[in-house]
Amino acid sequence: MTPMEQSPGLVHQLSSSDEKIAFFRSLFRGRQDVYPRRFESRKTGKSGYAPACANEWVRGICEKPRVKCAECPNRRFLPVTDEVIRWHLSGRDDVGRPFVAGVYPMLLDETCFFLAVDFDKSGWFEDSTAFIETCRRMDLSPALERSRSGRGGHAWLFFEEAVPAALARKLGCYILTETMERRPDIGFGSYDRFFPNQDTLPHGGFGNLIALPLQKHRRGDGNSIFLDDHGIPHHDQWAFLSTIRRIRRGHVEDVVRKAEQRGRVLGVNLPLAEDDDPAPWTAPPSRRRKELPIAGDLPQSLELVLGNEVYVTRDGLAPGLRNRLLRVAPFENPEFYKAQAMRLPTYDKPTHHRLRRGISASHRSPARLPGRCSSGPDGPEHSHGRPRRASQWTAAAGDASR
Repeated sequence: MTPMEQSPGLVHQLSSSDEKIAFFRSLFRGRQDVYPRRFESRKTGKSGYAPACANEWVRGICEKPRVKCAECPNRRFLPVTDEVIRWHLSGRDDVGRPFVAGVYPMLLDETCFFLAVDFDKSGWFEDSTAFIETCRRMDLSPALERSRSGRGGHAWLFFEEAVPAALARKLGCYILTETMERRPDIGFGSYDRFFPNQDTLPHGGFGNLIALPLQKHRRGDGNSIFLDDHGIPHHDQWAFLSTIRRIRRGHVEDVVRKAEQRGRVLGVNLPLAEDDDPAPWTAPPSRRRKELPIAGDLPQSLELVLGNEVYVTRDGLAPGLRNRLLRVAPFENPEFYKAQAMRLPTYDKPTHHRLRRGISASHRSPARLPGRCSSGPDGPEHSHGRPRRASQWTAAAGDASR
């Protein structure tokens, strides 16, 4: 049996509205008891999303903005229905107002039916297509959507059944890691976040949201639609989505377990559980295995400049070495994990602190790594099993940390 199953039934552009809506709901499935609706203030022009509520702006009941929706005792959230999806796809609600719906990916039991990866900024298409190619190498069936703004993209992976959000996000981290092995210039510049973006649900909250695709008005602009490998919209969006294979939970668990054993999860060296280690008696005290050797030719020496950060010249860096340096640079943000453990909102807290400048393909300026990466024999220059001597260490003027 293959690790993924074909989406049931072929839906195409000539299918009935009911068939399209049923298929759409089965694919882009999140919380069913509540959904976010996009708003835009006529006074300020500010836009955003808020949970759709039957009591919204009802005098004497709704106390926005003084009381947040998640804390309101009078909230009456509206569920996802066929009509809601019909309004989204047509772009208008039942009274003719513009309508855009989103979805909260994380369910109440902290599982999800899909993982979406957000790519942003100028290089979003090249980086997202590299991510898509890595998915295919793993026999996963992704879909690439151009975002509502047209200035970014979402790579979608769909699951046959609900999987823990933590597991889905580890799968995404592994795919990013493997993508950077082939394309180290992807860095942390274009990748923005996952949906869902946390492992647990905040008290009274919903987790992060993502706008649903295929909204009519944005489709008219060439946005919020799915693209082929050349960035051209699929002629029949529904027929394309019908070809997407949904991943079985067992396959996700197997892929993630092997990735953790090999230390291939981006930015986090996860200790192995005893039950997952085939030979736990051989593991070091930290329970972390050594990285695999870096593939490709390595330079005999590197020129580094030690200042407020470690500056590495890009010339002569093999892709595998650039990727290893990039992977060792991000470090976990304790504020994110503290908030998550307390089940507080994490929307403004990144999981990792990022480099201000990634290791890109350009050689005109040096790559910059946090100063902690120069900590000695356990640093990246020794992680490939063959120590390398830096040809020059130069203290920047005014550096007091030396």
